[in-house]
Amino acid sequence: MDHAYAADQRTSRVSPLTQRIAAAAVLIPLVVAAVLWLPVAGFALLLGAFALVGAREWCRIGELPALWCAPFVVSVALSLAAAYALLGHTVVVRGMLAAALAWWLLALAWVVAHQRGATLLGVHHAAVRALAGWMVLVPAWFALVCLHRERPLLVLYVLVLIWVADSAAFFAGRRFGRRKLASRVSPGKSWEGVAAALLAVAVFAGVAAASSGARAGAGAGFVALSLAVAAASVVGDLTESLFKRRAGVKDSGTLIPGHGGVLDRIDSLTAAGPCFAAGWLAVGSTW
Repeated sequence: MDHAYAADQRTSRVSPLTQRIAAAAVLIPLVVAAVLWLPVAGFALLLGAFALVGAREWCRIGELPALWCAPFVVSVALSLAAAYALLGHTVVVRGMLAAALAWWLLALAWVVAHQRGATLLGVHHAAVRALAGWMVLVPAWFALVCLHRERPLLVLYVLVLIWVADSAAFFAGRRFGRRKLASRVSPGKSWEGVAAALLAVAVFAGVAAASSGARAGAGAGFVALSLAVAAASVVGDLTESLFKRRAGVKDSGTLIPGHGGVLDRIDSLTAAGPCFAAGWLAVGSTW
């Protein structure tokens, strides 16, 4: 038997779950090390590189005209550079995070409308889809860099929170999932999975608050914020699924074995990051 063919056959027998676990086992330590050890500028640069790959993938799932792709990616790059220069300006930070929260409310409305079979206002315009991609990527990058500038552990907390929520939703959904969350948008997600994710996040946030020595009221506020972030992560996930379904593609890319593209890995984070940053920067420092 041809050796190359035999290798392909062996590779094809590797299950998607095994690929996901193997990729995560490699990537998670690298991500944790980058968050904790890189300076703010280095973290912003590395995260920016992922954002630009995500921008390239958005050209596909956002169905942007071919001539729009390069200008779109360049516009994201220039926006990241400008945003980095404005990190220290409180008005800019608040304005960017407020805009991000408003965008995700609109995205939620799009998801609900699509689930109900209604027309999505404005999505048939390429310019609207390009703006949607910009709002997915730039505010999320800005929020995470702001958190890293405040304290790298805050970024790590958001990442672990999402990993906890995604893992709980995935395994509980496979075992107990009966009622579809949004069958027209993402048929694999269930209400049981969401409930498991919220329960896991509540426990995780409660343990984190207790271990930090937070007072009861502050701990309750931290758990509430964490639950809001978990809910926002679901919106981020569903929003990317919505655009992929419109474009007729399963994954945003093929960069990460078993996981798809960059956008497939950061879809939850694009909404969770700004939500957590807005809550933390508003009241977190007083807890």
